[in-house]
Amino acid sequence: MTARPPALVGISHGTSSDEGRRAVRGLHEAVEAAVAARHPSAASSVRLGHVDVEQPDVPATLATLAPGEPAIVVPFLLSAGYHVHVDLTEAVEAETDRTVVLAGALGPDDRLVTVLLRRLEEAGLRDGDHVVLAVAGSSDVRAVEHCRDMAERLAEASGRDISLGFLSAAEPSLPDAVAAARSAAADGERVVVANYLLAPGYFDRLAVRAGADVTARPLLVPDEPAPSELVDIVLDRYAEASAQLG
Repeated sequence: MTARPPALVGISHGTSSDEGRRAVRGLHEAVEAAVAARHPSAASSVRLGHVDVEQPDVPATLATLAPGEPAIVVPFLLSAGYHVHVDLTEAVEAETDRTVVLAGALGPDDRLVTVLLRRLEEAGLRDGDHVVLAVAGSSDVRAVEHCRDMAERLAEASGRDISLGFLSAAEPSLPDAVAAARSAAADGERVVVANYLLAPGYFDRLAVRAGADVTARPLLVPDEPAPSELVDIVLDRYAEASAQLG
């Protein structure tokens, strides 16, 4: 008999935004449907929890699984900063009643670039536009490097120069990056923000107010299907971590 796959426990940052919650829930539901199609026996063991702001938190989410059921925690986070290296790592290490493996963050990944480009196209990107990639930012240098990596990937895929602006904890700030792009723009050229945020919420509102002519939507949009690329990344992170269980 084939062993039942471990539970897939997606852990988002958490948000007080109703739109953000609906958007993340949409990703969770899409992942749940994909798991049901690929691993029907594991369909009932897909969970969604949060590392901050919302409940259930990681321990409470894991506690909803069957006693002793192994689990893979997949961060619904775009880069591996403090929440991954500290909060989630400590939560996983604290589990003594089951085997839990922490998967990698969703980014960097070229499939996220594909979604960014789609959002820019939806926003009406023009040939002469100056593009600034908006990222949440982190005090963890590894997460900052992940953001720089994504900017380089977006530049290569789009054939454009891409500036980078942070919404917290790192420099340049997004308003400063937008202002610098505007100073370099010729008459009639626009500044467009590519929105490297997972879902609507506080940081998305900051991005919209950063002074660009156009701000693309985040990767997840409430009440719209979650991009298949994001679902595939979640399943890949799950599979990679599952391999550690032997």
